[in-house]
Amino acid sequence: MVQKVAVIGAGPSGLTSIKACLDEGLEPTCFESSHDIGGLWRFKEKPEPGRANIYQSVVINSSKEMMAFSDFPPLAELPNNMHHSEVLLYLRLYAKAFKLLQHIQFQTTVLRVRQTPDFAVTGQWEVETERGAGQRESHIFDAVIVCTGHFTQPHLPLRDFPGIESFEGRYFHSWEYRNTEGMQGKRVVVIGIGNSGGDIAVDISGVAEKVYLSTRSGAWVVSRVGRGGFPADLVGTSRMHVMIQKLFPSWVNRMVEKKLNEAFDHTLYGLKPKHGFFAQIPVVNDNLPARIISGRVQVKPNVKEFCGSSVIFVDGSVINKQ
Repeated sequence: MVQKVAVIGAGPSGLTSIKACLDEGLEPTCFESSHDIGGLWRFKEKPEPGRANIYQSVVINSSKEMMAFSDFPPLAELPNNMHHSEVLLYLRLYAKAFKLLQHIQFQTTVLRVRQTPDFAVTGQWEVETERGAGQRESHIFDAVIVCTGHFTQPHLPLRDFPGIESFEGRYFHSWEYRNTEGMQGKRVVVIGIGNSGGDIAVDISGVAEKVYLSTRSGAWVVSRVGRGGFPADLVGTSRMHVMIQKLFPSWVNRMVEKKLNEAFDHTLYGLKPKHGFFAQIPVVNDNLPARIISGRVQVKPNVKEFCGSSVIFVDGSVINKQ
């Protein structure tokens, strides 16, 4: 008897899970709450609550050679680092090539997953779904694979910023950011120097009067372009390099940091972190150093508080709204 598997979500993980089930002779049914595949990589003109969102300028940090599915190489004409629209195209081609769409029920939300009463014997799960206007159904599966991602709910830690409630400017999470519309001529403070923070600071700096990038801990910044113009994530990935890193981690860490500081001194640019390169995911950004040296982005320490139209940083410096 063929075992039935529920797959929740039709993003990259959901699509590969469907294919893996088919490869193993299982019967997958994928439930996707939206009308289309792609998950994070499907750009939405307006933020959709409960779903991951990206901004218009997103380019994937990994090269196609590193992020590709092993059984489905990307088209040769696609760039090494793809725009989000090209990543979605790649996923569509993948789904078409392996006939995955016929196993997906779109606009179907999973309401609840629980063990069946006889779970101890059967190991089965009851999956309750809702389709359309209140059309609920209950299904029994032998296994459930959850592929809903982890960027679906924005976290805005307002308690960390005293006075934010009375701030006279606009504030919002990067989950809501789409493009630079409405930022023209403004003074903008971007809090946080993760990959999204770096991307958005660079993006807005093209139209804003000034962008201030606030960071508590700094970050190591790397380019997508490596030695000789090859994708940076293809450099130093041979088995020999991996073995050397395992044998001499401290030495390799120092060498990597030295190389990064040769490109631009992280201390001089106000970005030197306390952690080593391999301790956290680096910020992948080709343009941030150029924006900093040209004054379009100014690095600031952590925000201490908000006061009316002003932002006060822990070093005592103040930025006022126009």
